[in-house]
Amino acid sequence: MIELFERDMKTAEYKSSKGNQLKWINGSEWYKADYTGYEGLAEYVVSHLLIESSLNDSEIIIYQTEEILYRHTEYLGCRSNNFLPEGWQLITLERLFQSAYNERLNKCIYTINDKEQRLKFLVEQTQRITGLKDFGIYMSKLLTIDAIFLNEDRHTHNIAVLIDNDGTYHYCPYFDHGASLLSDTTMDYPLKENVYDLMNEVKSKTFSTDFDEQLDIAEKLYGQHLHFNFNHKKIKQLLDEEKYYPAEVKERVEEVLRQQMRKYMYLF
Repeated sequence: MIELFERDMKTAEYKSSKGNQLKWINGSEWYKADYTGYEGLAEYVVSHLLIESSLNDSEIIIYQTEEILYRHTEYLGCRSNNFLPEGWQLITLERLFQSAYNERLNKCIYTINDKEQRLKFLVEQTQRITGLKDFGIYMSKLLTIDAIFLNEDRHTHNIAVLIDNDGTYHYCPYFDHGASLLSDTTMDYPLKENVYDLMNEVKSKTFSTDFDEQLDIAEKLYGQHLHFNFNHKKIKQLLDEEKYYPAEVKERVEEVLRQQMRKYMYLF
C-alpha cells in the first residue's frame, strides 16, 4: 500500500458524467483511485492485454493495480509510470481545439449530422493543428480498443496528443481505460445484474453512441490497423496474478472478455 498526500494531487481539467477519480503524481508514477467501481482493475487488464496485440511498446501505457491510503481512507486503484519526458505536455483534443479556435470540439462534432463526417472532422482538424499526418490510423486503433473493451468514456477530453519543448506534436500512447469492462458497479452496471443485458446497454461517446458503428466508420475511412493475440488462458493468468480485487469482479471481467472475443473474432 502506498500513502499519498494532498500535495501529490493532480486536478483534472474536466469532470465526466461518471464523476472524477482522485489522482496523484508521486515521483515518477501516477496514481488513480477507484470512484465508481473497479476502474483500477480495468486499467490493469486492458493495458496488459494490449501488450498481446500488434501495438508497439511506445503506444501502450502499462497500469498496475494498487492499494492507496489517502486521508486515513483506503482505496483500490492503479498506478502507471509518468511517460512524459521532462518539459513535455499532454494536451487533450478538446483543449487543443479550444486553444486554436476558441470553440468546443465535442460541441462542433455533434452539430454535424453525418457520423462519418464527424470522425473526418475530428481527424482533419487535429492534423491541421498538429501536423500529425496519420491521425486517422491512430483513431482507428483507439476505436478498436474501445469497442473490444467497451470503454464508455472516450470523449474528446480523453483523447490526447503530446507536445515537446520545441513545440512539435507527437502521438500519445493509448491511455485511460478505466471506464471499460463494465467497471461502473455503483451507478450503471451493478454486479448482481445479468452481464449480457448490461453489455447491451453500454454506449460509446466519441462521435456515436454505438461502438460497432464507430468502428465500422473508422475502418472504412482509415483501415484496420490493430489485431489481438491474447486468448482465454492469458486472461485467466492476468486475473489470477492480480491480488487486490474480489473473485466476483474478476469473474465478470472474464465473462465480458470472452463474449467480446467471440463477437470480434476477425480481430484475433
